[in-house]
Amino acid sequence: MSAPDPSTVRYEGPWTHRDVSANGIRLHVAERGSGPAVLLLHGFGEFWWAWHHQLTALADAGFRVVAADLRGYGDSDKPPRGYDGWTLAGDVAGLVRALGERRAHLVGHAWGGLLAWSVAALHPRVVASVSVLGGAHPLALRAAIRRTLWRRRGQARAMRHLLRSQIPMAPERRLVEADAAEVERLFRAWSGTRWQGRSDFTEAARRFRHAMRVPGVAHSSLEYYRWAFRSQFRGDGRRFAEAISDRVAMPVLQIHGDGDPCVLPDTARESAPWRGPGSRLEWVRGVGHFPHLEAPDTTTKLLTEFLHGI
Repeated sequence: MSAPDPSTVRYEGPWTHRDVSANGIRLHVAERGSGPAVLLLHGFGEFWWAWHHQLTALADAGFRVVAADLRGYGDSDKPPRGYDGWTLAGDVAGLVRALGERRAHLVGHAWGGLLAWSVAALHPRVVASVSVLGGAHPLALRAAIRRTLWRRRGQARAMRHLLRSQIPMAPERRLVEADAAEVERLFRAWSGTRWQGRSDFTEAARRFRHAMRVPGVAHSSLEYYRWAFRSQFRGDGRRFAEAISDRVAMPVLQIHGDGDPCVLPDTARESAPWRGPGSRLEWVRGVGHFPHLEAPDTTTKLLTEFLHGI
């Protein structure tokens, strides 16, 4: 089976696709609406379409909503390097400016949430607020993994895919073989059972599997995890941890499934010291790692109320 062209992820809908140059690369975005800017950042194994529910609903609520393909994903550029926290945060800050906005509300899922929190610390002038779905502050996640690493349980066990991604080449092959069946297996492992029984899970799995087979995506997506792990033993990782160690100045909304098996609920709670004033943590019952897809109406309602309150 031949690999799909990157342009095939530009699904049609009530949004506009375009390319934006930011931080030295080309980023593909889908956008809709007008008003205060909301920038949506997807997680591992996803692409801009992961936000198709929020892209339309938040636009209808009075926002300019932009869903981006992160570096290495979808129809964005896939350079051989630049998957470190510093550069990825620069991509997002540069994208806000390239969109002609002074500030934006950042909404991120999982890796996108880690990135949103990092941008708020490193580039606070371009961030109006942070919303994190199925994620935690990078330092809370790191502490939880370290604390449980040798016990082979807890957050370390939940993130064992991070360790498996460190070896060369084999993880890339596993992600794309058999029409990227591994992507669907991970989504099943991380999501709640109620979503798995619905037709929209089947549709989402099909699209994410397709997007993973775009040339370069499997390697790029794993480079995020490789830097996150290897930087713990290097000076750039220590400097990055110091740079994001302070509590952010803007409000943070955490939306977390109470059954999330990937970023555990206790880890989400332990992010509290880094949340700015006016922040809160909201639980979505019966939901796993993907609140924006498993419970889109509840998630959108929480996001809309939070954003209108700022």
